[in-house]
Amino acid sequence: MKERVEKALNDQIKKEGQSSQFYLAMASWAESNGLSGTSGFMYKQSEEERFHMLKLVKFINERGGIAIIPGFETPPTEFESVLNVFELLLSHEIVITESINDLVEVCLNEKDYTTHNFIQWYLSEQLEEEALARTILDKVKLIGEDKAGLYLFDRDLENSTIQITPANTVSPGA
Repeated sequence: MKERVEKALNDQIKKEGQSSQFYLAMASWAESNGLSGTSGFMYKQSEEERFHMLKLVKFINERGGIAIIPGFETPPTEFESVLNVFELLLSHEIVITESINDLVEVCLNEKDYTTHNFIQWYLSEQLEEEALARTILDKVKLIGEDKAGLYLFDRDLENSTIQITPANTVSPGA
């Protein structure tokens, strides 16, 4: 594995792990504030980011590189509101997408097409992550300050009724 690619992958390991910690902090905050649907969603997001990190670790090691397991910064423990949590989620996912795009550029510059192929999964995943974050954020914005609306939103999130329709899927009857 080329040194530049290995470094970029290790940097991405740190970003995915930090994402997991950030979302875990959001989950804890939501749980402490009686938002079981939001907390469950954020716990799931945290696990997904940890999975993304582990997938990178295994890939680096299997390709003969050395995966570096980093320490992580302590994430915030307080958030302003559910709206703030989902705004932060979306902005963070956008940053991660940019990071993965940078990783693709490194792979192409180094002519590492195997890693480039591997990273394509992350690009697809990021499209879904951003779309889901936008969908949820739109719903939270519709609620505004309505506590009954927040209750119903959180219950829907807990029951997993909030979903996205992939951009390349046509709705029935369309």
